[in-house]
Amino acid sequence: MKPKKFINSAADAVDEFISGLLIQYPNHLRKLANHQVILHSSFATQNKDAHPNKSRVSLLSGGGSGHEPSHAGFVGENMLSGAILGGIFASPSVNSILAAIRAATLTSSEGGKGCLLIVKNYTGDRLNFGMACEIANAEGRLVKMVVVADDCAIERKKGITGARGVAGTVLVHKIAGGAAGKGLDLDKVTKIAETVSKSVGSLGCALNTVTIPGADKVNDRLSKADDAGEPMMELGLGIHGEAGIRQCPLMSCDDIAKEMLSIIQSYGRDVDSKIVPLYKPNDELIVLVNNLGGTSNFEMSLLARSLVTQLEAAGCKAKRVLVGSFMTSFDMQGASVSILPCTGDISKDLLNLFDEKTDAPGWLAADVWNNGDNRPSASEIEEIVVEKDANAAENLPPVLISDYSAMAQAVVSQCAIALANAEPTLTKYDTIVGDGDCGITMQRGAKEVLSRLESKLLRVDNPVNTFADLADAVSASMGGSSGILLELMFRKASTSLQSVSGDGITPKDMAVAFRNGCEAVSFYGGAQEGSRTMLDAMFPASAAMLAGDGADMQASANAAQKGADATAAMISADAGRSNYLSEEVLKGTPDPGAVAVALVLGTMAKALE
Repeated sequence: MKPKKFINSAADAVDEFISGLLIQYPNHLRKLANHQVILHSSFATQNKDAHPNKSRVSLLSGGGSGHEPSHAGFVGENMLSGAILGGIFASPSVNSILAAIRAATLTSSEGGKGCLLIVKNYTGDRLNFGMACEIANAEGRLVKMVVVADDCAIERKKGITGARGVAGTVLVHKIAGGAAGKGLDLDKVTKIAETVSKSVGSLGCALNTVTIPGADKVNDRLSKADDAGEPMMELGLGIHGEAGIRQCPLMSCDDIAKEMLSIIQSYGRDVDSKIVPLYKPNDELIVLVNNLGGTSNFEMSLLARSLVTQLEAAGCKAKRVLVGSFMTSFDMQGASVSILPCTGDISKDLLNLFDEKTDAPGWLAADVWNNGDNRPSASEIEEIVVEKDANAAENLPPVLISDYSAMAQAVVSQCAIALANAEPTLTKYDTIVGDGDCGITMQRGAKEVLSRLESKLLRVDNPVNTFADLADAVSASMGGSSGILLELMFRKASTSLQSVSGDGITPKDMAVAFRNGCEAVSFYGGAQEGSRTMLDAMFPASAAMLAGDGADMQASANAAQKGADATAAMISADAGRSNYLSEEVLKGTPDPGAVAVALVLGTMAKALE
């Protein structure tokens, strides 16, 4: 199958991406002429005395396109000075890197503070950035380079290439940028960048790998199941979709986090030429949970919870937690975690530099938590519980309906049973004109009503209580839009009856309460009679009930049935899921909500005969 992308031409995609960035950030970013290079707008000055490199070290990074917001999204104060963009998953050229260095770095004789290149560990990037670095130094510009190799998926003894540079690079950007922003010299900024680079460990995982723009077909490497039919995932794959440590059957979020942390911890870090575990109990950590491009925010939050919970169970303190897209791989359905332990003499410095504010458009700032052993967010705000008035029964209006309790018991019971039994019919209709859950939802509510009626949790002593308890039962069991709409109707009917005038509650008052409930459904839900909803049965039934002062239940039931039947001829819907459907789909099938209302009112009429 051919991939689907928002793209005009793969050949022009990087230039058009840059153009899109400049449209989004007209004051913040500038393009370097003749090159796929993005610079901070402060470098647009023609006055060398006002050149940013006069007062602080410049930071440049870059690489192949397709990892956005890396790296152009991190151009900003206290972060990168500029980013050099290569083609899709391809290293930028020496000429473009050198042009960026020249634009961002004054010579020593001009008072330049120097430039640090932050490079991910890929052969092409190392060679091209390295060559540009040497040429720039020969021109009298102070330029140094730090190579980030944070991927814990590559065995330390596996050749001379070394670990890949992945999302931990972003933490190098942030902390080195904070150091440069404070005015530290090139040697100190470089040392801090090297410290972070050597300390951070990362690992990725994916449920589906990346398909690049311009590809002839979708990359389905992870779409196949294993011999047992289980869907597959991969641990340790790279940001270009390179094969990882292994493929395995899909695991739970907690198990994925456990496996990732185990690999990172075992890989460790180099301290005084010795490999030690990456982190240990009581270490303060910066944790970056990175979306590789195609994972939902919901899932990212689940994975972050799993990772941080397990880290803190091991005795560590996740002082900064960042979750979002930092270094992606187009549409890869995956995530990575980068862990930076802030230990030793410069631990406080690392956190302070990390916390320096930036206006880089791609940076998602962490919510800083410095004091105490527990996050403030771990403490819940107490719910305000409104106790039921013990004297409420004394304040209710009397019931002037003959033998109300017995009548209510019978009516509620028979209506609930009928509604529960109608599940297949309602499901059939809703499968055609909705999302298929109406029958199950109504049945769930009906069974809850029966349960409460049998356990005497649903009171039948007074209509005010009966409707309030019906609202509670619906609220606790049904869910969905139909559940909340019915709850609104019952709730409004209850409050209407609570304030009746006269000697007490009469059948006419019940009819008025039903009408008020219907109007509440219309007001809050937005639908009206004719919208092809349950209101097409409710409003005609209410009108008939009012016309008979609440005494002619059969007339009300007949009106409801007629209204429900009429919905089958309605070829458009103004509300609900049916609103999305065509005339052909709707024609001939009644609205299941209206059918449910007609069924209940018809059962009620029979019960009252």
